[in-house]
This record gives sequence, structure tokens and C-alpha cells, in this order.
Amino acid sequence: MDRILDEVRSFDGLLELAPEPGGPYPEIAWGDHFFYFAPDGQVPANTQPFATIVTKDYPDDASSDLDPDDRWRVNIHVGRALFDGLVGDAAEPIDFAEADAFLPHPVYGSLGWIAVVNPGERTLGRVLELLRGAYRDAVARAERRAQHPST
Repeated sequence: MDRILDEVRSFDGLLELAPEPGGPYPEIAWGDHFFYFAPDGQVPANTQPFATIVTKDYPDDASSDLDPDDRWRVNIHVGRALFDGLVGDAAEPIDFAEADAFLPHPVYGSLGWIAVVNPGERTLGRVLELLRGAYRDAVARAERRAQHPST
């Protein structure tokens, strides 16, 4: 996880939310990381993070088996075109707990999110590339919103 955190934390304008005990965020989010492009340091309104790292199962998202101490998952918004190239059309059942493999996000896959449990030798290089791409996409979306603010 450290290699991924180092990479993402190097992005200009990054806002990382990393909830911990005693902070303003609910206990369920403690230990997780949420990454936004937010050069002003404020969580953007009506915007999802471009990537997350989760370290535990959530009530509506337990199929990756993240509760054991040595398991975690990086989630990246890659869009539909890249999503299809990475995970394809799964005709067989998906093992969302498989480590070091590109999988559809168990909850948000239909929205172009991929997930990798414990990225390793097979996936880490590509995960880092995808994080850079998701960041660039977040920057581009923010620039478009700045040019065309809603009324």
C-alpha cells in the first residue's frame, strides 16, 4: 500500500481524506483513504473521489473479504472503455476476493470502477498507471466545471 500512497500523494492538488479515530468521519471509514483533485483543499461538492483504498469490509461491500489484517483493496475510476479492456465481459462468476487481479468493483463496477485486492507483481505497475490516468481525468473534469459553472 505504501507504494500506491507515495505515488498518489505526489499528485499536485491532491486532497486525501484518511479518516482516523477522533476525527469528524464515521468509524466505518477509519483506516481508509479517499483521493480527490481539490487544489483548494476542500472536498469538491457533488464529486466522487477518483480512487480509494479500503481496508475492511463494508456492510454493502463484503465480497472482497477485506476484514483479515493483511487484506486491502484499491479502487479506481477508469471509465467504461478502460474498464472493459481490463475486466472484459465476465461470463463466469467473479471471485471478488481474488488478490492481485483486475476485477470489477463489487458495487460500482457498472459505473466504470475497477478493484484490485492486494496489488502485487501482476498488477502494481498497471495500477499506478491507472491511478495517474484517473487523476488526470479528475483534473480535466474540474477544469471543465470551472469553465462552465452551473447556474
